Amino acid sequence: MSQPVTSNPLIIMLINMTVVFFILIALGFVIKLIHKIDPTVRHEKKEPAPAQPAAAAPAPEPEPVAPGIPPEVVAVIAAAVASYGYGVEAIRAIRPIERNGWKQSGRDMVAGRTLM
Repeated sequence: MSQPVTSNPLIIMLINMTVVFFILIALGFVIKLIHKIDPTVRHEKKEPAPAQPAAAAPAPEPEPVAPGIPPEVVAVIAAAVASYGYGVEAIRAIRPIERNGWKQSGRDMVAGRTLM
């Protein structure tokens, strides 16, 4: 049998890592090539944007917010709804819910009372 070319573990590691990264790069190019020549993907033609933007729909009248809710809280709720991709018109009402808290809920469960 022949002797190994090297027995230095660092050289072996560098050779193996180089081979792996070249293969990964080659696979990346193959994937990009497949995406470019994929016959199953429909290539939709984009319509040119209209010169005049359509008239904006009038904003719906906001319902009154429950008393005691600061405007900052309403702004944060509206921002959270907008971050999910919905418009402000998706908010129908903002009202506080009745909560007992964890301690009271535990007492209710031990006593056998219903939570709702």
